[in-house]
Amino acid sequence: MSYPPEPPAPGPQGQPQPVYVQPVVIAAGPPTSAWAVTSLIFGIIGVLGGWCFVGLPCIVAVIAGHFALKDTRHGARSGRGQAVAGLILGYPFAIIWILGAVFGGIGAVTPTS
Repeated sequence: MSYPPEPPAPGPQGQPQPVYVQPVVIAAGPPTSAWAVTSLIFGIIGVLGGWCFVGLPCIVAVIAGHFALKDTRHGARSGRGQAVAGLILGYPFAIIWILGAVFGGIGAVTPTS
């Protein structure tokens, strides 16, 4: 619980003594990579509703995730965890859609008799 500061004690001639206030230092970290945020958002969209968009959000999440890993490699930008999460969300569904397109294309050109 924080209490209000007490008034300064009077000095030798009844004058209040100056109060030293310690400065507050706020250290800001590196900015977050926009690729990482994009990867995470599209990964979530791909998992929740990407089936409606033919898996494109998952593919965007994977591509943006790889750009984000490259962007956050040397510590100039933060967001590496978001990039990894976007890749984890995007890869399984992107692979399913790519395999479905490949096998669907093979099945479409293969004769059935």
